[in-house]
Amino acid sequence: MRFLRLILIGGMAVALNGCAGYRLGPSNGQTAGEKTVQVSPFTNRTPEPRLGDAVTAALRKQLQRDGTYRLATHDAGDIVVSGVITQYSRHELSFVPNDIATARDYQVRLTAQVTARERSTGKVLFAQPLTGHTLIRVGSDLTSTERQALPLLADDLARQVTGLLADGSW
Repeated sequence: MRFLRLILIGGMAVALNGCAGYRLGPSNGQTAGEKTVQVSPFTNRTPEPRLGDAVTAALRKQLQRDGTYRLATHDAGDIVVSGVITQYSRHELSFVPNDIATARDYQVRLTAQVTARERSTGKVLFAQPLTGHTLIRVGSDLTSTERQALPLLADDLARQVTGLLADGSW
């Protein structure tokens, strides 16, 4: 019985010690929802259509999901995020068996120059290129497969931008 108590106490000590570093709320030291973020529509400088709209919508959705900042929808935000999509590419990863000329899987990449600045001071919080990517398997045609993968690609880029904002590592 005493041995069982020692095991139970030891287990509780390990469990409580593991939670000691956990912190509830945003990791940048601010109160959740204290500041607002305005997302300006992203400019698309690639020949691929609809990228700007997809990235802008995904970033707004990701910021709402994260909760560190409130999304400024009607008024000007404390932080303004803008971006220019500079590159869209796809690279073959694997090919159809017995046909080395036909690609089966691709990695699709989207690069954007993203800038976040404080509205009141004009201070640039960060301005850097970020690249989102996703994997696709070509179905009946490449165009419709890429169209279906666009939300995944935009979400990956949006997670990176939201992470930079939320962590405050700028």
